[in-house]
Amino acid sequence: MQTLPLDPRAHASPAALGEFLASCREAARSDGRERIVSISLAVDALDPLAVLESIFEPGHPHFYAERPAAGTALAGAEVAATFRAAGPERFAALQAWADDVFDRTIAVGDVEAPFGGPHVLVAATFFDTTEPGEAFPALTALVPRWQVARAGGVTTAVANVPVAPDADLAALAERVWRAQAKFGRFSYQVGENRIQGAGEKASAGGDCVASEAGDYRAAVAGALDRIEAGEFEKIVLARAVELRAATLFHPLTVLNGLRQRFPDCFAFSVANGAGDSFIGASPERLLRVSRGVLETEALAGTARRGQSAAEDAAAGAALLASEKDRREQGVVLESIKRRLAPLGLVAEHPAEPTLLRLANVQHLYTPVRAVLPEGRRLLEVLRVLFPTPAVGGSPRAAAMGRIRELEGFSRGLYGGTVGWLNARGGGEFLVGIRSGLVRGERAVVYAGAGIVAGSTPEREFAETELKFRALRDAFVHPAAP
Repeated sequence: MQTLPLDPRAHASPAALGEFLASCREAARSDGRERIVSISLAVDALDPLAVLESIFEPGHPHFYAERPAAGTALAGAEVAATFRAAGPERFAALQAWADDVFDRTIAVGDVEAPFGGPHVLVAATFFDTTEPGEAFPALTALVPRWQVARAGGVTTAVANVPVAPDADLAALAERVWRAQAKFGRFSYQVGENRIQGAGEKASAGGDCVASEAGDYRAAVAGALDRIEAGEFEKIVLARAVELRAATLFHPLTVLNGLRQRFPDCFAFSVANGAGDSFIGASPERLLRVSRGVLETEALAGTARRGQSAAEDAAAGAALLASEKDRREQGVVLESIKRRLAPLGLVAEHPAEPTLLRLANVQHLYTPVRAVLPEGRRLLEVLRVLFPTPAVGGSPRAAAMGRIRELEGFSRGLYGGTVGWLNARGGGEFLVGIRSGLVRGERAVVYAGAGIVAGSTPEREFAETELKFRALRDAFVHPAAP
């Protein structure tokens, strides 16, 4: 990435901005390769989800990821560059594409600000291939035309402008000028901030009719037979419940309810531009890389939250003492360590798991940290970790080979990963659980449980019911605190 010491605020007019873009077009003409001009500005405090909601277009792709408790959020929409891939080498292909994009980027402005500069926004399905009719490809990535992000008290707006060798400079300059002015005085008023006109907003949902195909208890029983036969040690099986409402679901309204209910989770939304949005509030980080340090976590085992402090503490103590749940969580931790080792990463972690307490459930949790060796990159680590036994199983190949057969539906992005990476080698990816696929008045919500020796069909069904309850509430009553 080429970074120029240029303050875009020094340009007093679209014409002056056009002169800068003209130099970028000359660079594109020199080798016939389109350039991405990335202009970053530190702006007044904004709520990225409110920004995205106020310019929401059902027909435009968008990306959103936030961890409210950490004070970080990232929103992006429209497309400056996009990429799709499938198959076992999809993450390697993504790395090659991202390297090329960053190599063709000319970055100016507040590039060193939090979330400054271009970001590649990614969504990858659980399986590396998809079935006909699925809403999302096996891997999709985009550099958004605009991006707004918050980290602590700093908000950074980024405009990413493709500049082709034959670009219309006047039109580009005008577009960038409008975007800079817009984010400098954003009002959140629907209809006033749009880069292009939007359709009418949908309502949030309302009363829903739920339906489910398949027999989850029978699927768990079948998995236990295979565990007893030695086919695998653990498998994660999910349920898919369809919700139908009398009015249209607005995915960002539902998402806002989720982030309020679950501030310790990652709230996320990915839209494909064809009317489908995958949204959720995931408790699980797949990995984060910052300044050469990798962070990941082993999360497994579930108990409900108690109605009183004593009941809550008792449920947590029982989870910590559960041999079955400790074994399930141990499978996840050992898999992470085993997969990091060939890359030269030495995993550091506490000796014993602790409790991760969320609004409705609590989990066994072990944070893992490792220093990235010289030359190792985020997507290399993601490729070997994903999917972890927390959403797939162990051994991975044996468990994943049975999931489609036992579940009886296409997972799509459920159990997949959503995240971002930047030109400095940093990034963060979450696991796409506690989630739903939304289109119009229809939503499919997902919840799963890990099956190991000692599991019972009734207990695992009850665990998924506990997870479903929070999701259904968010769809039916999205404005509730």
